[in-house]
Amino acid sequence: MKRLIIRPGALGDFIVSIPAMECLRAAYLEVWTAPPNVPLAARFANHARAISSTGLDLLELTGPGARLLETLRGFDSIVSWYGAGRPEFRQAVAALGLPFHFLAALPPAVCGARGAHAADFYLEQARSIAPCPSAGIPRIACDAIRGGFAVIHPFAGSPKKRWPLERFQELAARLADRMPVEWCAGPEDDLPGARRFDDLFDLACWLGTARIYIGNDSGPTHLAAAVGTPVVALFGPSDPAVWAPRGPHVAIAAAPMLDSITVERVASLVDGGI
Repeated sequence: MKRLIIRPGALGDFIVSIPAMECLRAAYLEVWTAPPNVPLAARFANHARAISSTGLDLLELTGPGARLLETLRGFDSIVSWYGAGRPEFRQAVAALGLPFHFLAALPPAVCGARGAHAADFYLEQARSIAPCPSAGIPRIACDAIRGGFAVIHPFAGSPKKRWPLERFQELAARLADRMPVEWCAGPEDDLPGARRFDDLFDLACWLGTARIYIGNDSGPTHLAAAVGTPVVALFGPSDPAVWAPRGPHVAIAAAPMLDSITVERVASLVDGGI
């Protein structure tokens, strides 16, 4: 069996999909994903590529881009979160007889009630294709030895998901009496002196050496949990029942308005995790 998985989305979406993708393992597994996620996909796939490098975004299935069609026809199974919301794409691949199986990109909300955790939702989708005993706990294996420092990542994709920076700074000042504090940021985040990594697997392994990690609802927070580091995650508008990071030691501070979460509350969760 030669299988292709197409998983677009940001880092957090990719990580909560890892149990599903591992469930879909085949004799040969290839993963197409967002460019930053390629180093992570390469840890469990035979080959990983950026979706942007394939021509798929341009729907180049015929004509000058027919090499893409030839590539797709080389797979026995194509499991795709990509295109689930694009009827024209689904119609195009169906007309060509390609072996696509489309999966819903977002967990459904049922009558306003909390749904399943995203990792469980994606895993159940995968089990409809390839039954497996996997648990819905994302794991990224790194040869990391736990150290004695804290990591703070104060950013998130949306401003509504960011606890005030000055509160992170107050928390860091409290922690500094007990352990070194490292700040972590993405390539475009404005935080002088913060640690930055071009390769997400390198970031994962560095996070794996931390004594504890504190951050918002963001991809690096999921990454820290996936390598087994104790995590304190702050959640505002997102539902942690669906989107919280999963790991052996994860504590959540949640409130509809993030600025209502006090430093004292977060500090108590940190104390419980170290």
